[in-house]
Amino acid sequence: MFRQMGAVLAASVAWSAPALAETVSSFALDNGMQVVVIEDHRAPVAVNMVWYRVGAADEPLGKSGIAHFLEHLMFKGTDEMAPGEFSETVALNGGSDNAFTSQDYTAYFQRVAADRLGLMMHMEADRMTDLILTEDVVNPERDVILEERNQRIENDPGALFREQYVAAQYLNHPYGIPIIGWRHEMAGLTQQDALDHYSRYYAPNNAVLIVAGDVDPQAVRDLAEENFGEIPANADLPERVRPEEPPQLAERRVTFEDPRVAQPYVMRSYLAPERDPGAQEDAAALVFLSELLGGSGATSLMGRTLQFEEKTALYTGAFYDGVSLDETTFSLIVMPVPGRSLAETEADMDRMIARFLEEGVDQDAFERLKTQLKADQIYRKDNLQSLARAYGEALTSGLTVDDVQAWPEVLAAVTPEDVMAAAERLFDKRRSVTGYLSRPTETAAVDDVTIPTPGASAEPEEVTQ
Repeated sequence: MFRQMGAVLAASVAWSAPALAETVSSFALDNGMQVVVIEDHRAPVAVNMVWYRVGAADEPLGKSGIAHFLEHLMFKGTDEMAPGEFSETVALNGGSDNAFTSQDYTAYFQRVAADRLGLMMHMEADRMTDLILTEDVVNPERDVILEERNQRIENDPGALFREQYVAAQYLNHPYGIPIIGWRHEMAGLTQQDALDHYSRYYAPNNAVLIVAGDVDPQAVRDLAEENFGEIPANADLPERVRPEEPPQLAERRVTFEDPRVAQPYVMRSYLAPERDPGAQEDAAALVFLSELLGGSGATSLMGRTLQFEEKTALYTGAFYDGVSLDETTFSLIVMPVPGRSLAETEADMDRMIARFLEEGVDQDAFERLKTQLKADQIYRKDNLQSLARAYGEALTSGLTVDDVQAWPEVLAAVTPEDVMAAAERLFDKRRSVTGYLSRPTETAAVDDVTIPTPGASAEPEEVTQ
């Protein structure tokens, strides 16, 4: 229903950057903090976000999980606030807050009435500089993140599988390390590790402040100057340099068996280019490829053929997200019907890829998809927090405000020829990992099907506090 409504609306709206672009102001404080203001005056609310350009892929060797650990510790109190008082204050002012860690960023947000924005900035500035991290605070919270790993990873065979799978995808790059951390390294994280990470990365010249909602840009500038302007930049902020992935010359395979698996499936991911500043065309073509090959089950090639015509699959999907500082992945999933082997399922997947490369883009499907993406770009403006997140994720992953606003236009310019060229470059098995998830015996239950979520070919996009 949503997509149908979007298609009707988008069909009558020209797709251009001026038509779809938000009203955005961007500036920097003298200490290097970047500030982005997104105006939306439809309701008297505001979203306040502080994003740090540091994520799990920036951690020191042997300290996996420290970015997420510090995210937890940021709620434990400062010289002004007792542990837990930050979130309690937000709630008392009628708002909500949380935080999340990804490979490329750590972010904190509050959604409040617009007239509470100054208080939110004051509290964020306070914990940027005056966090108190004693052993009495750090040690119990380490137990919390270990238990979180138990719940999210150890108790979920699909998560364990994906962890091993992603480690095989990246030969040298830290994207192969879990965001939440390897358990044995998490258990060894110390108070000093947290203090070192905090002092090294939590500085205004490594942060982006995103404010979206019923706000005036000049008023936001004044509040940002008042609350963050006096915080000194970190003159020793390290350059953001990561190990590079070497040429991948051999396909890899991962077989993971666990008696808790409800439904087996085959997954494959290929290394794929990310969205780069001023050069987003390849990524835009891959967005179309993922939707045409494995987007909607009813209309994509894999879904239409394997699920509805041949009835050999319960679920199919293809996923790609180009917002990444370094090279990302393009993934495919096929979940077979009971009685079909994973080897046969992999053959189905290969057959669909070969068919797409041979037959090319279905023009009607391509035009429908363009209309749908137009509508999606329009409707995204209705979710203030998602809109703010889109800018925060982009700016901490190497993109610019101009890149974010140019993205609809880049998508609009994609041609079927671009999609086919992207597919030819992408589907190189030497740069791929194929994974089998199953029970030790080929007798998976069919009454408890767990559908892999988008992005399931990789470590979950983020770990939330």
